[in-house]
Order: sequence, then C-alpha cells, then structure tokens
Amino acid sequence: MPRSLRKITERQKQMLEYLRSYQREHGVMPSTRDIQRHFEFASQTAAMSHLRALERKGLIQRHPHMARAVVFPADLKRPEIVDVPLYGSIAAGYAENQEQQADGSISVDVNTLGLARGSRVFALKVRGESMIGASICDGDVVILEAREPRPRDIVAALIDGETTLKRYLVSDGKPYLKAENPAFPDLIPVRNLEVQGVMQTLIRQVRRD
Repeated sequence: MPRSLRKITERQKQMLEYLRSYQREHGVMPSTRDIQRHFEFASQTAAMSHLRALERKGLIQRHPHMARAVVFPADLKRPEIVDVPLYGSIAAGYAENQEQQADGSISVDVNTLGLARGSRVFALKVRGESMIGASICDGDVVILEAREPRPRDIVAALIDGETTLKRYLVSDGKPYLKAENPAFPDLIPVRNLEVQGVMQTLIRQVRRD
C-alpha cells in the first residue's frame, strides 16, 4: 500500500473511494453538498474539511476558483499507452511493390512520442541500409504519423506504386525522395508520390550475442 494511504483515516479512505466512484459514474466530481448527503455530515463545512485533509496529504488537488475541480495527482502522472499497429516491413533500400498488412502491434506512450491525442500512427519494420546516415538500420521499427510532410521529414511513401522509407525533399516546387546513403540514388516520381506517414521515432532491439 502506498505510504500516503497508510497515513489517512478510515473516513478519509471512504471519502477517496467515494470521489473516485462518483467520478466514474457521473463523469464529474461530487459537490460538497453531494458529499455532505452521502456521509450524512451536519454541514458542507465538514465535507470541505475532509477535502482539505486529502489535499494536504497529496491525494487530491483542488482548483480554488472552480466548482468540482478535483483531480487525482496519481492519474496526472499515468502514461497514456496506445497500441500502434505494425504493418509488416518497408524497404530502406530500393522501392518495392508490396502490399502492407497488419502484423501485430506495439504498445507505446503517446506523451513520450509528443503526439497529440487522436493522432493516427502506425509502425513499420525497416529492411535495408539506405537510411543508415540518419541512424536508421536494418531491423529497426519506425513509428510514423499519418500527416502532411514538411521538407526534410523522413517519410514512408508510395512512389509510382512502390513503397520506401526516405527523406522527403522539395526542389523547384517538386517533391522527391533522398536516401541517407550515397550508394542509393534519389527517387524522383514519374507519375505520383504519396506520403503515407511521417516518422516520429524508432525502436531498436539490442542484439545479445
């Protein structure tokens, strides 16, 4: 049991559980009148006294100028974990004609990635060495966001019907893809270039020999 919970009275434990259960059921915190009625206190002052005691012990936080503005500090520190679909692999070499199908998922903390809530993200496993100059190696997993690219973003793109992972550049108003390895040529679209996602981060599994 957390140290802070061992220090509170039985009544304060009941109060804490009531706040949580009321919030789950109603979507908001109870008013001091709700608390008074639930615990049959003689006045709302008694309810406020218990709330202040919980706040002093760091178990809740209250906004002094807003009604029902109570939050649990432990919830504020909780990471927001989402499952990112892993759509097979992508060539970090020459572009390949390949259909992508979901091949499991990867659990990540959205806050660590710096993504806005509701962002559309997906993951791909890198195959090839055309992006080693950007420290993206064969076997890495890249996590991408489906959004419009900016020049110099690293993107997963469909170029003339083939998929690849490259740096997105624009010259004279025309976009093209560039490898981060001098052994690979620039890719200039003949018909079309469609960016499917912009790289946000990568995951590398450490090999143990």
